[in-house]
Amino acid sequence: MVMELPITQTKSWQILQNDLNEQSFFEQNDNYQFLAIKKHTPAGNYLYLPYGPVADSPSNMKKAISHLEKLAQTENCVFIRIEPQLEHPEKYLPKTAKKTKDLSPKETWLLNLTGSDEDLKARLPSRLLRYYRNHEKQGITIRTSKDPNDIKYLLSLQQALASKKGINTFSEEYLQTELKQPFATLYLVEYDVANEALHQRVTGQEGAPQNVLRSKNFGGGEDPAGPAERMIAAGLVFDHGKTRYNLQGAQTEDGRKLHATGILTIKLILDAKAKGQEIFDFWGIAPEDAPDDHPWKGFTAFKKTFAGYEKDYAGTYDIVLQSAKYKLYKLLRKANRTTAKLKSSH
Repeated sequence: MVMELPITQTKSWQILQNDLNEQSFFEQNDNYQFLAIKKHTPAGNYLYLPYGPVADSPSNMKKAISHLEKLAQTENCVFIRIEPQLEHPEKYLPKTAKKTKDLSPKETWLLNLTGSDEDLKARLPSRLLRYYRNHEKQGITIRTSKDPNDIKYLLSLQQALASKKGINTFSEEYLQTELKQPFATLYLVEYDVANEALHQRVTGQEGAPQNVLRSKNFGGGEDPAGPAERMIAAGLVFDHGKTRYNLQGAQTEDGRKLHATGILTIKLILDAKAKGQEIFDFWGIAPEDAPDDHPWKGFTAFKKTFAGYEKDYAGTYDIVLQSAKYKLYKLLRKANRTTAKLKSSH
């Protein structure tokens, strides 16, 4: 196939699924490509295709869906959950397809990295570019890691953010397994707070930061970041084909005041450009009509400060094969969500 394939529909992603002990099915031919992951629920099994299947025409997409229906029947699956890349799903979805809540982001923000370095920098937010150019003078350093043990920094930052935003996080084991893949790189942003006068001038606070992460807080032993350095932001990126996916990231409150995420994002983009990547995928934005309390509202405003463009996908659909068990699945899902809301309110 000539068209660019999302990383979640490739053999590389299947290897990740294998490492996560997930059963998956990969198919590639001249007409379509897909990676289907078999999921288990009390109501029965289903196949899930993150941003898949992939085909370049409605007729080929129909062929892919037909193949998936046969596979699902063989695997005794209740339904197939697809997120096709192709527009106008009404042209190829079967009558048994039902729109469901989007699992992967339906809208995303992309930045074109082609052209000269000067052209790219001209399209970056000038304020963030200035912070990036001066970040070392402010005591901020950025390093990359492939050490699964370093995932603890990203996880702790994400958990702190999740408690405020009411969003879910992955487990440490899951994130570590992701980082072990050849396509994954962890970026860590550290801040030298030895100079309290510099800290006060930068953040407007007296004394060293109290809510940033210190390396020795995670399991004891020597502090690899040094006694006067703190972790203020982290990000996990995936590189596939000509695209860098900016999947996960978080920062502390001091990181926010120091513009850590902005500085890190500039670094991620410039590194991707240097590697020959052509697209930077910010991975998900809130819909235009999203309410003000949407958990992605702030993230979306930040991402759109970059001179990129929006890409919309078809969304998530369930192709129902066993209607009675599918209704049971929906009822159980609704009950689980209600229980989770009740627990969170107490």
